[in-house]
Formats: sequence, structure tokens, C-alpha cells
Amino acid sequence: MEIEVKLRLPDAAAHRHLSDALAPHHLRTHLQENLFFDGPAGELSSRLAVLRIRFYDADARCVVSLKAKCRLVGGVSRVEEDEEDIDPSLGRACAAEPWRIADAAGSSRIMKRVLEEFGLDGKVGSFVCLGGFRNVRAVYGWNEGLTLELDETQYDFGTSFELECETTDPERAKELLERFLKDNGIPYSYSEASKFAVFRAGKLLP
Repeated sequence: MEIEVKLRLPDAAAHRHLSDALAPHHLRTHLQENLFFDGPAGELSSRLAVLRIRFYDADARCVVSLKAKCRLVGGVSRVEEDEEDIDPSLGRACAAEPWRIADAAGSSRIMKRVLEEFGLDGKVGSFVCLGGFRNVRAVYGWNEGLTLELDETQYDFGTSFELECETTDPERAKELLERFLKDNGIPYSYSEASKFAVFRAGKLLP
């Protein structure tokens, strides 16, 4: 179970303000490309699951994830997640021809799990690429051992901004983050939908 605090920033100005405030803690910045996959009849989505392939920094790294049963309440997200690194060239092959996900099952534990758990046969047409979005993620080593991720997510229909923190104590982390944002005069709200949900809705939240 992945547990994250997710706080939404209203605009680019708030994102810049927070980026400046966190600058002394900056560790690295990643350029991410996220692509999502389902079965032709919604075999994954009908069970509240999605398969994601994420490319980092011009294919320097590739991670495949199976996410399921996401719940996002009061700025705290809880989701079942399983992920592993795969060869970026394999990830690109699956992106170009989604049926190759079945071929990848020979070397990917998660790809094999998807075939077995969701009853997909691996033939041509057994997977479809839903598309995706790009994300600029700045990572910070912050107070009390917390790692923060400041996201600028670029959809075809607009850009959103979000602060995330994975933690085993979400209420404590949320309290610390809210105090920091308020002390620095940075407006925010609790995120109400995952990035994938926003992508599928095809529009930014008001």
C-alpha cells in the first residue's frame, strides 16, 4: 500500500514560490513520461486497476507499475501499488505495440501478473495504450526525513501543479506541510483526484 499526502497548487506562481522556498533542500529533478494501458474491454479499469509505464530522463530508466483501488480523501491517497524496473527499450516496444506486453511477461513479474490476474491472452489487440502525460518532478530532502515531490504535470488540455509526500504517517506529514505552506504564504488545497483520473477526465479540476 502506497500512502501519500497530495496538495494541489492553484497556478504556476504558487509552484514557483514553493520551488524557491524548497530550493535549499533540492536533490534532483526528473523529466517523466507516463503511458497507461488497459484491456480492449476495460478489463483493468473495471476492477479499478491500471498498468503504467513510466520513462525517466530521456529513457535513462523505465518503471512499470500496476496500481489498483486508489482512494483519495482529505489530501491523503492510498493505493495498492506494485512496480519494477524494466529495460527502457522493452518499455518503448510495449508503447509502440501494446500486444508486446505479453512478450514482456517472460522477463517482467508485473506483466506476467497482469496477464494472469485479468484474463488477457496476450494476442494482438489484447492491450490498448490509453495515452498519457508528461511530468516535471523536483525531489527534495526535507525536514524530519520526509522526501517531497513537486510536480508540474503537462496534459494535452493544460498543466497542473501538485506537492506530494509518501509517508507512513500521513496526518503528521500533512500537518507539517500545511504549516510550511501557510508560513510561506503559498495557497493550496487538498488534491481531489489522481493524475490518472484527471487525465481520463480530459480536463483540469476547477
